[in-house]
Amino acid sequence: MSSKTYIIINTQFAARHHWPECPIESQSHLKSIHRHVFYVRMKWEVDHDDRDIEFIEMKEKVETFINIIYQNNFLGTRSCEILCKELALQFKACYVRVMEDNENGAEVIIEVE
Repeated sequence: MSSKTYIIINTQFAARHHWPECPIESQSHLKSIHRHVFYVRMKWEVDHDDRDIEFIEMKEKVETFINIIYQNNFLGTRSCEILCKELALQFKACYVRVMEDNENGAEVIIEVE
């Protein structure tokens, strides 16, 4: 049997952002600063079953990063897609999903070469 094992963390944070260049007339409210609760799920592939990566420690690192980088809970023009890529790059995760209000969002899957 062939399988892969991953550790997963979930976290959430409230923040504000906007899309000043939104070209969609029916969604023009996105040009203004608005608030969401962002739900984050991240995965890392591990090599063995004995906590190759400690997920509690990783979650704490991710939450610390979010609190420092996204100060005052303002994301500027960052989209869910951008947040996914920033988090994947920073933490070398193979998968990141960011959802707005746990309804809609984006995910990034990093292919291992």
